[in-house]
Amino acid sequence: MARAQQSVRRPAREAYSTRRITFESGGETCVGTLYLPDRPDSPPIVVMAPGLGMWRSALLPAIAERFAESGVAAFSFDFRHHGDSDGKPRGLAAPDKQIADYEAAIEAMTNTEAVDSNRLVLWGYSFSGGHVLSVAAGRFDIAGVIATAPFVDGRRELKRSIQRPGRFVRSTLAGLRDALGSKVGRNHPVRLVDDPDGFGVITVPGAKRAVLDAVARDSAWNNRLPARIFLAISTYRPITSVDEIRCPTLVIGGRDDEVAPAAWVADAADRVPESTFIELPADHMSVFDADFERVVGRQLTFLRSIVGERESVTAATPTDNP
Repeated sequence: MARAQQSVRRPAREAYSTRRITFESGGETCVGTLYLPDRPDSPPIVVMAPGLGMWRSALLPAIAERFAESGVAAFSFDFRHHGDSDGKPRGLAAPDKQIADYEAAIEAMTNTEAVDSNRLVLWGYSFSGGHVLSVAAGRFDIAGVIATAPFVDGRRELKRSIQRPGRFVRSTLAGLRDALGSKVGRNHPVRLVDDPDGFGVITVPGAKRAVLDAVARDSAWNNRLPARIFLAISTYRPITSVDEIRCPTLVIGGRDDEVAPAAWVADAADRVPESTFIELPADHMSVFDADFERVVGRQLTFLRSIVGERESVTAATPTDNP
């Protein structure tokens, strides 16, 4: 059992059932878990995937269970190269592939009779928060989007990285070495999270402990991913297409988030035609632990407002203001 989320309320097991579902993406098999509420017969469905370098088994079950308890089905899946899904090298995080995985997961839910795919909502956090914004842009079959602490602008991230020349040069060289080495089957990994004085993709204070606490002790998850992620981050810009999103969108930012600064997140949310932006006194990881109830409460309220018309979808009402 993971050390994180021990204080988070988990629904009674009788409130939902789970089903393992596989689907194809790019010629490889992705694996996910469908959480079905004990009511109604054809519930709305939330399609969700973990943040950068993580597996669906960490953090997501607590949210998916709460959605199911409220009457909304949830489908959490592992991206290719992660968790139970196929793909080598392990840990590879390529935005274009992960966006394609989301699209394949949407198709899989469209073909699942147990849920109402006409009321399909996308959910993402951090890197996958940027993905759901990108996927929803230009589509008319998405009922809503929930993006928590989303990655929105690689250009801004690049400018921030340049302010630390030593780290910038090292990360760029590591990314190039991995990208070139991959051509001949030689991959060069980097830590996903490390201490502030270490070298990893995320080195903000507290991130390493928070991520390691989120992973079950018996998990095969590895704190490493191919270093070409440094190159991918700098060129990935979900913010450029968010004005094409045509559905209600909830964007949640953390006032103390050093990974996805609230100002960047708010800027992206402001460009979405029909968006609600909420800034909470939270950091990048506390949304899953100390601030979990506030975050999930607002997500449930949003779900009730957009997909709860035909069937009863209950939601917790937050009692504290951000």
